[in-house]
This record gives sequence, structure tokens and C-alpha cells, in this order.
Amino acid sequence: MGDRTLTRADLAEAVFRKIGLSRTESAQLVEMVLEEICSTIAKGESVKVSSFGSFLVRDKNERVGRNPKTGEEVPISPRRVAVFKPSNVLKDRILEAHSKRAESGSGLELMRAAE
Repeated sequence: MGDRTLTRADLAEAVFRKIGLSRTESAQLVEMVLEEICSTIAKGESVKVSSFGSFLVRDKNERVGRNPKTGEEVPISPRRVAVFKPSNVLKDRILEAHSKRAESGSGLELMRAAE
């Protein structure tokens, strides 16, 4: 498992390098896309990105939980949660990358090749 996290700044930098927009325009484009995804999910609608996955909103029913310290039962109120469901294409890519890493031992060769 990698220890690097992709950030908004990384996405903006990738847009800058691959598309050729200015750094400011690239950052604005990334923000606009993320804002559109967030506002759509906040409205309770799904977002589907082909070959990547779907962001869905699920309703969770009320249930009884337990305080791990005291063992006391506590009601957990009903709520809506955002979930991500990866596409089969993404699942296959992850499995393929995992298989390659396992074949090469520690995976250092793949990490160096990606840099």
C-alpha cells in the first residue's frame, strides 16, 4: 500500500502539465469539478464517473450501538452517508497493480518507475 496521498494541488499540477492551462486555471478547474461533485452529493444525488466509480448517498436506519468503554447501549440516529463504489475497470486496475507489485517483491521498482 502506498504512503502517498493525492491532493488537490497534485491534481491541479497534473492538469497544468498534461493540458497546458496556467497553474491558476488548473487549480480553478479542479476546484470547479470537486465543487460540482460535492454539491450534487449534498443534494442526495449520485455522481457516476465512467471507468472510475460512483459516489452515492445512502440512508442509514436508526440502530443501537454500544459505548466501547462502558458497554452502555446508545441509540445511533438515522442519517445519510456518502459512499464510493469503484467501477469494475478501477477494481481490475487495482488488482493488476497489486499483482505486479507482488510479483516484483517489495514493489520498489514500480514506485521508482512511477516517479
